[in-house]
Amino acid sequence: MFATYLIGLREGLEATLVVSILVAFLVKSQRRERLPQVWLGVGLAVAVSVFFGWLIEYTSTTLLGTSDQRELFEAVTSVAAVVFVTWMIFWMRRAARSIAGELRNRLTEALAVGSVAVAAMAFLAVVREGLETALIFYSAAQGAAGDTGPLLALIGGIATAVLLGVLIYVSAMRINLTRFFTWTGALLILVAAGILKYGVHDFQEAGVLPGLNNLAFDITAVLDPSTWYATLLAGMFNITPAPTVLETIAWVGYAVPVLLLFLRPGRRTPAPAPAAPPATVPTADVPASQHA
Repeated sequence: MFATYLIGLREGLEATLVVSILVAFLVKSQRRERLPQVWLGVGLAVAVSVFFGWLIEYTSTTLLGTSDQRELFEAVTSVAAVVFVTWMIFWMRRAARSIAGELRNRLTEALAVGSVAVAAMAFLAVVREGLETALIFYSAAQGAAGDTGPLLALIGGIATAVLLGVLIYVSAMRINLTRFFTWTGALLILVAAGILKYGVHDFQEAGVLPGLNNLAFDITAVLDPSTWYATLLAGMFNITPAPTVLETIAWVGYAVPVLLLFLRPGRRTPAPAPAAPPATVPTADVPASQHA
């Protein structure tokens, strides 16, 4: 449940900040009459994302007839989710300083075209986050069939993100978004490592990969699966007491290098020439007046 709460919080806050940038731009530029088009685009994006999540679940539980087909489908979606998580966290780290300006430029162009363009721009800005959330949630919650806990945790994470976004927008609170996205990004890398390990296990159960019974180690006597901390590790990062060799290789081979790349200090931007006028550069995804 904590893993899916984190997914909802992270993805929800990204989408909320995108919406807040669009709304703030329209309000400050005296174009409030375009706000309904923005909310229409956001609503359509949410609807498409929910439908996509339902379609994935329906395909797995209804359209696929055999267990091997379901295992293979879950394995493929797990790998796809890991790709999206990895791309998302590195993209956010790179684009955090420029996303607000890019969104304002796109919205300016859309305003010049008309209402449909404004709604389409808002839709495209939000639907990517929604589709990612649906895919990652399905992959993270595969082992909780019939349990509504992960879904409630996801909704709780999204609700928390919306609340934080609203409070940031009205300047009722300030948070260090750079630090927030760094910590959540590191945790999501560990979650993604667990999803990849789960995908490898599904490939093994489907007969695509060998070594289903070839265990890397067995520490069941030390890490009792019935304990709360074993359940937490398994649910959060898919750390289990008796993984196969390929599962262990996949987990370590993904988590270690990706964490090192993500947490390494970024290159410093060269200082501007003395003659150049000073420029105010936003440091997060929200208008400069709302930065922590």
